[in-house]
Amino acid sequence: MTLTVVSGSGRAWRLTERIGSGSEGVVYAVDDARPLVAKLVPDPLDPAAYRRRIARLVRQRREPRAVRLLAGTPTRVAWPLAGVRAGGPGAGGVDGYVMTDMRHAHRPFAHLLTPRSRAAFLPHATWATALAAALSLARLLADLHAEGYVVGDLKPDNLWVDAHGGVGIADVDSWQFAVGDEVFPGRMGSPGHTAPERIGAPAGTAPDRASDVFVLAVLVHELLMCGLHPFAGHPVSGDYLSYDDNVLHGRCRLLDRASVVLPRSAPPADLLPRRLTALFRAAFGGVRPPASTWVEALAAEADPARLRTCRRNPLHVHTAERPWCPWCDLAERGTDDRPAPDQGPRRGGGAAPGAQNAQDMTGTEGSTVWRR
Repeated sequence: MTLTVVSGSGRAWRLTERIGSGSEGVVYAVDDARPLVAKLVPDPLDPAAYRRRIARLVRQRREPRAVRLLAGTPTRVAWPLAGVRAGGPGAGGVDGYVMTDMRHAHRPFAHLLTPRSRAAFLPHATWATALAAALSLARLLADLHAEGYVVGDLKPDNLWVDAHGGVGIADVDSWQFAVGDEVFPGRMGSPGHTAPERIGAPAGTAPDRASDVFVLAVLVHELLMCGLHPFAGHPVSGDYLSYDDNVLHGRCRLLDRASVVLPRSAPPADLLPRRLTALFRAAFGGVRPPASTWVEALAAEADPARLRTCRRNPLHVHTAERPWCPWCDLAERGTDDRPAPDQGPRRGGGAAPGAQNAQDMTGTEGSTVWRR
């Protein structure tokens, strides 16, 4: 069934295919000359408050703080262009908004996290690309915080990346922000990408910059460690329950090497430059560096003088602190995370025999098989 959405000014858009859904809404392609999509939210907790939130965001698009965020090409933020209501038969008056289609210039962020998806969609991506994406993400979050926004639900599903490592973000309607004395709170959070103080907190507990930068550190670790979550691993004592359970109990290889057991296919901890390792330990140990500190450190590590390219494989880029190629070491153990262009990905997405695959390490909860 074709849906039509109408803005408050009477502008109509025809929606075509359904292209995605999340915890609150459904995203549709829009029949328009411009690259647009529409997000419809069938059951907001407070429909009137949701419409007011969207109206405020649409208005802010022309204000200085949003203009600064939207400057440049391609756009980094899928900002609401117009609030709409579905008006087709059986639509039930569902509210939502029209925004830029990030697929026009980006790919899903998760495509940069696993060997199989990198080989298929970003075949020239290297560790330098991951560094560039980490820097772009940190800079984006620093800019958002500087303009008074808190993301709250910072996760791969809301992020986009281009071939050069440029990062964009969607789901602006879930952000926390204020207009004068009125606060539009953020409520959302996602398993595996939530700060410890928000895990299990009462519904509606508001996020803040500190919770955002905790998740930033998680995402940067995933980018630089081939999708490995920093709190991945089977507890040395007890059963594995989830990333969040490990977060709450401080089970993290960078904080306590003896707290978890990881598969042999996991990248070694010393793949990371010492400066970034120190930031991760601070972020996960309780003293969270702001996004601007991550920008400074990642920019320094992304300097070409700080990188080395393997003589055997041009996709094997690593920090200059490593005297030999860590990717070749992994390949010799049966986990070639970045095979040479003429080799293609190893069967099973690059996982070592008997170990969990890369997809398991980047977000599949409850079905992981760990080996000691």
